[in-house]
Amino acid sequence: MASPTNDDVPASLPTEATIRAALDRVTLPQSSQGLIAAGRIEGLVVREGNVVFGISIDPKEANVMEPVRRTAEQAALAVPGVRSVSAVLTAERSAAAPPPQPGTNARPSLLPSVAAVVAVASGKGGVGKSTTATNLAVALAQSGLKVGLLDADIFGPSAPRMMGITARPDLNADKKLIPLQAHGVSVMSIGFLVAEDNAMIWRGPMVMGALEQLMRDVAWGPLDVMIIDMPPGTGDAQLTIAQRVPLAGAVIVSTPQDIALLDARRGIAMFRRVEVPILGIVENMSYFLCPNCGHRADIFSHGGAHKEADTLGVPFLAEIPLEPAIREASDTGTPLVVSAPDSQSAAVYRGLAEKVRAQIGAAVRPAPTIRGV
Repeated sequence: MASPTNDDVPASLPTEATIRAALDRVTLPQSSQGLIAAGRIEGLVVREGNVVFGISIDPKEANVMEPVRRTAEQAALAVPGVRSVSAVLTAERSAAAPPPQPGTNARPSLLPSVAAVVAVASGKGGVGKSTTATNLAVALAQSGLKVGLLDADIFGPSAPRMMGITARPDLNADKKLIPLQAHGVSVMSIGFLVAEDNAMIWRGPMVMGALEQLMRDVAWGPLDVMIIDMPPGTGDAQLTIAQRVPLAGAVIVSTPQDIALLDARRGIAMFRRVEVPILGIVENMSYFLCPNCGHRADIFSHGGAHKEADTLGVPFLAEIPLEPAIREASDTGTPLVVSAPDSQSAAVYRGLAEKVRAQIGAAVRPAPTIRGV
């Protein structure tokens, strides 16, 4: 998220109380009521001098409240010890607002310098989507592409841990966050700005505002491909990304059993509804590969995702085993394609990357319009 910065950071760190006091001195237009007293501040997070918060508004207030947002950022920045501040305006969708018309897209793409954007998604959590996304991103970088990885899961960011990044991003001269680098990939995540064990108690509008800032206000630079590790499900966050970003396609991750495949179908249906190509399905935890004897066991059944791909008429991309080395690599921050490049599973991830690269090429297409949402 782009934010003002304070170059001279005092030794003491700010507290939530001092930030709240500063924000309450910022008053609403044509009112003497402060932002805190008016109940306008949401999701305030203060971590090691980094401050993030939302300002709740009515959609009709957007123009008059933008100067208030900037004033609030400066007020928080003035608190001793504050290093950076980022505020977003959060507005509930107006019930009277007309739906977007087919064939129109008034807002420009948030990632204009990225040649191809690929969403890695799942209908539910716990199927290994983030592990797949990180290994796919690194494998693409190993093939010679300039690659970015955006962790779009605001409530459960995993990229910092899986990519082994503990640093905080700096800002450039244009007040944009500089992505952190790991394993040849440019990475950005809300997890860089909040504590790992912090509960993000944010409403939908604030989540969508944060996602937009993670794309628009980050100095991504020219990239051949960006992998977006999508949050699980088919809600507002997914729709926001699908409408605001020209997705070259989506990779759907599922495990073999029927209950996971039900949710995978929902994810595919959502992307088709918003006119995003389905690059294919990945069957994760496809089989258990014993690290001692090499014995294979189909713990979660096997082949369900392949059959589903055939039924839905989409490519089947890969069978990734359930293997302790994959989990260990993710936990230690070194994706398997780096920690064990000669392993069988690393070869599977590289094969996945080759298939994705072949499909996206240098595809760039207009961002789709969501119909009936």
